[in-house]
Amino acid sequence: MEKGTSRARIEPTAEDRFVLLRRQLGVTSFGINEIVLEPGQRGRIHLHHEQEEVFLVLEGVLTIGVDGVEETLEKSELIRVGPGVRRQLVNRGPERLILLALGGAGEHQSRDAEAFESWDQAEGASPRDVPLPEDLPLD
Repeated sequence: MEKGTSRARIEPTAEDRFVLLRRQLGVTSFGINEIVLEPGQRGRIHLHHEQEEVFLVLEGVLTIGVDGVEETLEKSELIRVGPGVRRQLVNRGPERLILLALGGAGEHQSRDAEAFESWDQAEGASPRDVPLPEDLPLD
């Protein structure tokens, strides 16, 4: 895993249906991709043997088939699909559909963080032991 930061941008008019954000960002511990479906387009019926996926609707309306049963999700809604479950992403709407797809396998390593009260502080503590900073004043 590389240290530091990297950036990418959601491309609403992407040439490909599947934009590999994971590769653009250099992410190695989970998958993160943009999926763009024009009206009437759909993806393959597929499943993952180990990986769970979360789909976040950024624009449009997602119709997702889960083991042959369709559900509809609107902007800002998310759905998790577990391993071994077949799924298909479909755009039945009149507008472009843009999704963020996140996927990973294995257990999440919780409590991996350290928090600091200031940039000058050399040693951190568990985030739950560090108070939130004061909010910035509103102009």
